[in-house]
Amino acid sequence: MIIGIGVDVVDLKRFEESVARTPGVMTRLFAESEQTIDGKPRPIPSMAARFAAKEALIKALGDSEGVRWHDMAVVSDHLRNPTIEVYSALAAIVAGRGITRIHLSMSHDAGVAIAYVVAEGD
Repeated sequence: MIIGIGVDVVDLKRFEESVARTPGVMTRLFAESEQTIDGKPRPIPSMAARFAAKEALIKALGDSEGVRWHDMAVVSDHLRNPTIEVYSALAAIVAGRGITRIHLSMSHDAGVAIAYVVAEGD
């Protein structure tokens, strides 16, 4: 059963300007593991898609009350398929809403990044 859906779009240029203007935003929004790939900084389009994924999850939940950026992380499985892991207070919110699985799709092209989340329950 679908409990919630969310979608978010991020303008890549605007995101890049934000990061350049306020470098601390990266550590405020993302875990260290999200910011790198193979020991190198993850490209801006990829980071923007991860931000869109977090925003899409909040939309799928219905509100942001009690949600903190570091209580979620976009991770990839062995095939590099993305998903969102939730921790701490957010894990309790997700469980309290009956969500047992979170589906994520992300992409970036033509100056935008997009993410779509489906929150599923039993």
